[in-house]
Amino acid sequence: MTAIALCTAAAFAIAAPADPFQKPVSQKVDSTRLPTLGDTARQDLSPVVERKLGEEIMRDVRRDPAYLDDEPILEYLNNLGNALVTSVPGLRGETNADFTFFAMRDVNLNAFALPGGFIAAHTGLIVAAQNESELAGVMAHEIGHVSQRHIARAIGQQKQDVLLPLAAMILAALASKASSDAAMGVLMGGQGLAAQRQLDFSRDAEREADRVGFQIMAAGGYDVTGMAGFFKRLQSASKLSGEIPAQLAHLSSHPLTAERLVDMQARIREIPKKARIDPLDFQLVRARARVLQDESVNGRRETKNLLETQLKEPHRQLQAAAQYGLAVLALRQGQLTEAQAWLDKARATVKPKEGVLSAESRAGDGATMFAGLALEIKLAPGQPAAVAQEAVQEADAARQRYPLSRAIAHQYGEALIGAARYDEATRYLRDQAQLYREDGKLHDMLARAYSKQGKIALQHMALAESYVVAGALPAAVAQLDLARKAGDVSFYDQAVIDARERELRARQKAEREERGEKGDDKDKDR
Repeated sequence: MTAIALCTAAAFAIAAPADPFQKPVSQKVDSTRLPTLGDTARQDLSPVVERKLGEEIMRDVRRDPAYLDDEPILEYLNNLGNALVTSVPGLRGETNADFTFFAMRDVNLNAFALPGGFIAAHTGLIVAAQNESELAGVMAHEIGHVSQRHIARAIGQQKQDVLLPLAAMILAALASKASSDAAMGVLMGGQGLAAQRQLDFSRDAEREADRVGFQIMAAGGYDVTGMAGFFKRLQSASKLSGEIPAQLAHLSSHPLTAERLVDMQARIREIPKKARIDPLDFQLVRARARVLQDESVNGRRETKNLLETQLKEPHRQLQAAAQYGLAVLALRQGQLTEAQAWLDKARATVKPKEGVLSAESRAGDGATMFAGLALEIKLAPGQPAAVAQEAVQEADAARQRYPLSRAIAHQYGEALIGAARYDEATRYLRDQAQLYREDGKLHDMLARAYSKQGKIALQHMALAESYVVAGALPAAVAQLDLARKAGDVSFYDQAVIDARERELRARQKAEREERGEKGDDKDKDR
């Protein structure tokens, strides 16, 4: 799946401006040195429309079975990615929009960016990264694509209505799971660019993203050799799959890995090597991604063998990660006692000597992920009622210890519902939903809690908000209609429903007008 992809996938971008990085990159990064975009991108695809385009594509991505909806991995990627974004002022662009990072189940070493700041990493990439700087280098590269607005510049060059290529973009994103070249063909077929021009554009965009990504890495305090390390690994992988020969480099939609590696090594020589100790979270996420990447019978067997081999590593972080991975694997197979035993071993492995600060007391160093897995085990189906009550207390303590963790916040809501404490659950989830309106999982949990209470009107109103977040406005309107007809709907609820329905219908009408469609709102929605 790709729109702008790193190395192994093609980028749809027009030719970059003259290289703004002629001088060696210094360790101190000045955001004013990033290239200034011309008026073409803004004129033909504004930042606001670009973001909207990305959101449209993401609705399809989230429905794809390959989309990895795993909260600990999503939380880690977003913490890592947003730390990189904030390291250089101005990367969020004119709209100051948030970047969103997510994962796809795919063994290929790849990452990609979509319009508006949506960036994905394949599980194969996460597993293959040997240190966090390598993974950060890939993410920084994709952030470079977004910050330089390569997609907007590609579409702007064509002087077309920005919504016309939308279908081709979505098709390209879905097709590229099997072949990035096929995705590029679909995309460029939809946009009508000449093949050689497409190749020239994407090669220059990849080079530009490399250079901007290098700056982002340096500003974020990562080891800049990590990007070169990833290119070396990609080079090895491409030799096995058959990389395009150097004499045919002009036919490649991106620069050859060897070419980019030489360029990156030249830049690295200008910056002193920076030693960096990876957080335990990085190793835990790698182990978790390995387990979730392939959950077939053969996949689980292979994963178990790999993790058991990793147990023999001398490094304690690697041992603990293997034990954590085996705990996740046991949990996914319903072996709750075994899962808890492996988790206890992982915690014990990284437990420091007396008098040394425990990893469990340092958020970001495995503590949140250990706490989250402990709650997953307690909240798993098949646990006795007494464990459900324990889960509430443990989740409450965890959310206070790690207030920034959205995964833990969700687990507290699940724990309250699982312990049949529905009044507490609805109070908590209502407050959370007010604070995080775009969090569809909160609305789903709130709907379940209302259902348990027998509050049917409120249940449908909460489901309507969940559909709004998912972009399914007709389904949201249908849920409001069900809420209006519920036997327990109050006068106040009716007023809220009427106001919300008017708002959603207005949004539907505006979206149809953007697509050039006509027709009666109610006929189309019902």
